[in-house]
Formats: sequence, structure tokens, C-alpha cells
Amino acid sequence: MKIGVVTFPGTLDDDDAARAIRLAGGEPVSLWHASDELRGVDAVVLPGGFSYGDYLRCGAIAALAPVMNSVVNAANQGLPVLGICNGFQVLCESHLLPGALIRNSQQRFICRDQELAVVNNSTSWTRNFSENETITIPLKNGEGNFQASEEAVAELEGEGHVVFRYAGLNPNGSMNNIAGITNARGNVVGLMPHPEHAVEAGFGVRSASGPRAGTDGLKFFTSVLTSALAA
Repeated sequence: MKIGVVTFPGTLDDDDAARAIRLAGGEPVSLWHASDELRGVDAVVLPGGFSYGDYLRCGAIAALAPVMNSVVNAANQGLPVLGICNGFQVLCESHLLPGALIRNSQQRFICRDQELAVVNNSTSWTRNFSENETITIPLKNGEGNFQASEEAVAELEGEGHVVFRYAGLNPNGSMNNIAGITNARGNVVGLMPHPEHAVEAGFGVRSASGPRAGTDGLKFFTSVLTSALAA
């Protein structure tokens, strides 16, 4: 399975996302922001970083890049798309997902191992998790505070479109402890924490197995492979 990884000017985690895809058993394919060619990929990852320097608003300029025209059209037809951190911001700015990510409530950048509760394990990117499972993956952002209108949040909650909640601690002030959401179809998922940084023992997060041993993030990437096989 070919999974595209988009690189914008300022992207930092594209190589990490590509490595996670390889470890899961997929084939990463590099996609460039200035090209509208998706190169026949079966899914797309929008990785973390500071696309276009986070000028204007985080993700706002990236949402206008040629590659995003193709990503939006393909996502609306069912292509699995995962937006991580800055990628989540791009998905919101592209209107593939509702809401917006604003400055953290503490007004500072946060970097920590973060516990998440799995709320929805029926999406293309979460089906290898168990419902109500608690996982730990890294979090690193300055604008990770998810906000939306009361009506939009009520719809997310009522329709089961909240995918992850912060567990134990809400690090950035996000409404309803929301850490990740999905669209109605379940093929587009955005979250602020970074699963691609917890895919290999020795380079992950703290876990019961020991320091840096956590690999909870790998299930995101194996889930999309499982989803493709089940389709």
C-alpha cells in the first residue's frame, strides 16, 4: 500500500512519518506542496511542522497549496487522510474537518508524553485500537487548543466524531478535552499529538516496558493498512 507524505515549506516530521509507514509495512511516497499530483497513493499523511512558517494562521497558507486541492477532492471521495499537529491545522483550514486550533491556553509551547483515550476506533486510522483504550504518544505544539462553535462541538459529540480525548491532563485548553476528530465518513482524521514519534522501541515514549519503549503510535499506520485490506 502506497501512503503519500506531503512536504510543505517548514514541514519537520515528513521523514518520521515515512519511517512509521515503512515500519507498519506500507510504502511511503513523497508528495510536494507545489504539485497537484498524488502519484496514485492509497492514503495521505499531512505531517507536523510549521508549514509556510505558520504565517497568517497555522495551516492557512498550506490549505491553499496545489497539493491540497487534490487531497481535498480525493478525501471527499473516500481517500484516507491523516493530519498530525500542523497537518490537523491544515485539515481544519481546508474545511475537511470543523473547528480551529488556536494558541495554547497557557500561551506557551508544550512538549510532553501525552495520554489519550481512544473514543472512536471505527475510522480508517484507528481500527486497530480498542475502544476506551488509553495510549501514550508525544505532544509538541504551541497552537493545539481545539475550539469550535457550541453547535459544531455538539455535532462532533452526538455523531461520534470525537476520536481521541486528552486523558489525565488537558495540556492546551481544548474544548471537551478533544485531541482528535474525524469526518462523518471516518476516512479523514486529525489529531494534535504525534503518533509517528512512538513507533519503534527505544525511540518512543515511556511505557510499562521501560523508558522510550512505547510504540502506541504504530497502530495508526497499521490501521490504515488493515482498512485497505477490508475495503
